Amino acid sequence: MANITTLHNKSTDQARRQLSEPFWVRWLLISSALLFLSLFLFVPLASVFSEALAKGVETYLAALQEADTWSAIKLTLLVAVISVPLNLFFGLAASWAIAKFEFRGKSLLITLIDLPFSVSPVISGLIYVLMFGLQGWIGPWLQDHDIKIIFAAPGIILATIFVTFPFVARELIPLMESQGCEEEEAALTLGASGLQTFFRVTFPNIKWGILYGVILCNARAMGEFGAVSVVSGHIRGMTNTVPLQVEILYNEYNYAAAFAVATLLALLALVTLVIKSWVEFRMKQQEIRS
Repeated sequence: MANITTLHNKSTDQARRQLSEPFWVRWLLISSALLFLSLFLFVPLASVFSEALAKGVETYLAALQEADTWSAIKLTLLVAVISVPLNLFFGLAASWAIAKFEFRGKSLLITLIDLPFSVSPVISGLIYVLMFGLQGWIGPWLQDHDIKIIFAAPGIILATIFVTFPFVARELIPLMESQGCEEEEAALTLGASGLQTFFRVTFPNIKWGILYGVILCNARAMGEFGAVSVVSGHIRGMTNTVPLQVEILYNEYNYAAAFAVATLLALLALVTLVIKSWVEFRMKQQEIRS
């Protein structure tokens, strides 16, 4: 028995040595990855903060306290507060339908969910202009009823909802499909209602996936530039979000203020990365336990 165990351990060690790369190959791959991250992530990120603080902390704080900047921050938060919950509701409903039921048009619905990934954000913004602009399909009717969508907050919200709605659904669909329907069917057999089944059976299994999708959706909503740039009109103090405010300040050669406002987006990216890593860790723990 001992000989068999020894032979098994030797064969396992030999297999591991065959599968593992030589030290110099591992060192080369790790060094290349670190060099890539340094050149394309850490160096640009450090340069943003260094340029923002180049003229001192007072100039940095003054740029953040400027009225147009505060207006851009408020509008960005408003857009995120509205678009993220709506996309969360849509993502849950679409994921539940796709993962738990079979129906006609299911493949079409999946294709439509992926549509914002294949369409340029600028094109999506242009579509809203063609629909709701003064020369658009329903633009004259909106003007007659004094309803402003394009070059106003509603247009920015609609454009942001379009470019961000796949994130929650695309995170939940494979997760819910992998879990199957056995637990829900058992709960319904025992007399649970639909809401009870969702909150007591389905939700505990997908809560980390929901949080993961919401994080990505919020980051994209607050950092969206292309679609928002088309429908906003770039009205200072009214329809500029934080990314648009950065562009305006940079085009005006106000580099210190532009980089100061850009640090807000950089900090958002860092916070998103930390939370994303934590959620991934909790999701792996949940998979191990299950």
